[in-house]
Amino acid sequence: MAEIVLLDTSVFLNVLDVPGFNQSRDQVLREFERRVNNGDHFLLPLASVWESGNHIAHLSDGRLRRRHAQRLYEQVRAAVGGSAPYRPTYFPSPGEFLAWMKDFPDYAQRSKSSQKTGEGTSLGDLSIIKEWERACSLHPMSRVRIWSLDQDLSSYDQKPRG
Repeated sequence: MAEIVLLDTSVFLNVLDVPGFNQSRDQVLREFERRVNNGDHFLLPLASVWESGNHIAHLSDGRLRRRHAQRLYEQVRAAVGGSAPYRPTYFPSPGEFLAWMKDFPDYAQRSKSSQKTGEGTSLGDLSIIKEWERACSLHPMSRVRIWSLDQDLSSYDQKPRG
C-alpha cells in the first residue's frame, strides 16, 4: 500500500549529492527507487529546502556551492512544476506559522530524545513535525511518515487507522 512520505533534510541532501552530506547516497537512492515503485507519495517540506540551502552555502568551494545551489533550485522548480517525484508542502498561513512558533519554546526546552538530552527540537524540525501532523489529519487512513536518517524524526510514523 502506498505511503505518504515527508523527506527530511538528511535524505534530500543525499538525493542532491551534496558533498559531506551524501554518505548514505547509494542506500537512499535504492530506497527512493523502491518507494517510487511502490507508488509512495513524497512531500518536500520547506524546512528541508531551507536547511539544504544552508548546508550548500557552507561548502568551502564556490564552484561547488554554485553547482549544488543550481541543482537545489532545479529540483525545487521541478517539484513545484509537478515533474519531480516529490511535491512541495503547502506554505503555512501567517496564523498557522505563529501557532507553530507558539509551540517552539516547549519543543526547544525539552530534550530532543532520550539519546539527545542536551539538545532540543530545532524550528526546522518542528515545522516538519507540524507538516507531518497536518498530513496525518488529512489522511487518517494512510501511513504517513517522515523519512529521515535522523532517528528522532524517523520515529514520526502514523499507521493507517481502520
